[in-house]
Amino acid sequence: MPGADFLQLDPAQAGRGSLTAWLVETVRDAVSDGRLSPGDRLPATRVLADQLGCSRGVVVDAYRRLTDEGLLSGRHGGGTTVRAAWALAPEPRSATPSAPAAPFILTAQSGLAGDLPEPITPGPPGSPQADLIDLSPGLPDLSAFPRAAWARAERAALSGLTSSELGYGDPRGLPALRTALAGWLARTRGLRAHPDDILVVNGVSQGLTLLARTLGARGLRRIGFEDPGSFGAREHLRRWDLEPVPVPVDQDGLDVAALGRTGVDAVVVTPAHQFPTGVVLAPDRRRELVAWARAAPPSALAGLAGRLVIEDDYDAEHRYDRPPVPALRTLAPDHVVHLGSVSKSLAPAIRIGWLLAPAALQAELVEARYWSDLAGPALSQLALAHFITTGGFERHLRQVRRRHRARRDALLAALATHLPSSTAHGVAAGLHLLVTVPGIDDAAVVRRAGEVGVRVQPLSAHRLGDGPSGLVIGYAASTPDQLHEAMRRIAQVLR
Repeated sequence: MPGADFLQLDPAQAGRGSLTAWLVETVRDAVSDGRLSPGDRLPATRVLADQLGCSRGVVVDAYRRLTDEGLLSGRHGGGTTVRAAWALAPEPRSATPSAPAAPFILTAQSGLAGDLPEPITPGPPGSPQADLIDLSPGLPDLSAFPRAAWARAERAALSGLTSSELGYGDPRGLPALRTALAGWLARTRGLRAHPDDILVVNGVSQGLTLLARTLGARGLRRIGFEDPGSFGAREHLRRWDLEPVPVPVDQDGLDVAALGRTGVDAVVVTPAHQFPTGVVLAPDRRRELVAWARAAPPSALAGLAGRLVIEDDYDAEHRYDRPPVPALRTLAPDHVVHLGSVSKSLAPAIRIGWLLAPAALQAELVEARYWSDLAGPALSQLALAHFITTGGFERHLRQVRRRHRARRDALLAALATHLPSSTAHGVAAGLHLLVTVPGIDDAAVVRRAGEVGVRVQPLSAHRLGDGPSGLVIGYAASTPDQLHEAMRRIAQVLR
């Protein structure tokens, strides 16, 4: 199904009217409300037409109309950019919040999905483990990392680095990156934010640490958690003294009614692509979840009159057969903290993430960031800012989506060949599949798969309670040949 991350465009929303008119109106609205700022680049007409599943003439005509209105400008070889001026009015801020905040939602893009202890390691030559095929979920195709483009971005950042930027810097992150991220999040996730609202962190793990410490100091002790849900994220929260309470997941995502019966003040969810089942949180459930937070009784969290919802948007950049799902923050921007990173879009080694919080938490989180490590590295922040603003990030994502989709298709073909009785879940997006096979003991299958040199994860490891068994299989970091060989070995184990 067609759709573009740019402005979360979904041609199904055009209705019966002209697709060109719909595109013109959508871009015009994005310029007027600040999701698009002067100087922002629009996708090339061929690229956007391909993503929307329409003729290039539709996009060309829409760009031409907007250029005639003075909103866009274009030149041969230079692409199309936003010309109109617009300024985001900053929200009132206070270094020390003086009143309790309304109920709000905490969002996260977890880099921890799929982490499990005791990994299988390659064995001696001649052993099955010597030819280990690691299908752990959560890793992108790291061989596709844009080394040359990133090196150019670092050189550009270094050449423009001022003497003052060689110091410890702002604990919130460098202004150049926060400004670039504000534009990127507005264009691709629909998140409107002032650069001063963004806190740059060293990956999702540090963001979760800062949040856990801050919320723990406010009195939070128990937190709802999807069941099944990411083992890695669950154990990370436990490390910081937050006890996960299981909340069941069904074909529509988190069971909000069951959440209400737990008595917890906070919950972790993965609404865009539930880990590990792959379901999308249904529209009715999204509205119920926001209402659950807003209608909360007095919270156990000191100074915050409401409950918390943690939205883990961990692989929103990777989708293949469905339109983009907007971030949950777009439903309640005054009640949301959003945490994201480039771990799955570039590489975990970059160690850059971002956190957006309401004013009531900003000062505490910045202070916690300062006492954690003073500030983040300047060069990598400036390189990422350059990579985003020059369009390199978007080009990279288009390339890796094609590679990941090809590997997803290869895994589906291998399952059809070697495990025809299996069922794959979460196919339309992400970097992994949940594969269910009737009557298996997933923990036993995983142990035996390790003996023949295949590392996969059991669904049971990501559960807090009882439920069906299955295999959680990552595909992005393996070649099609490796995926076929791995499924052949697993089929042999099952036989």
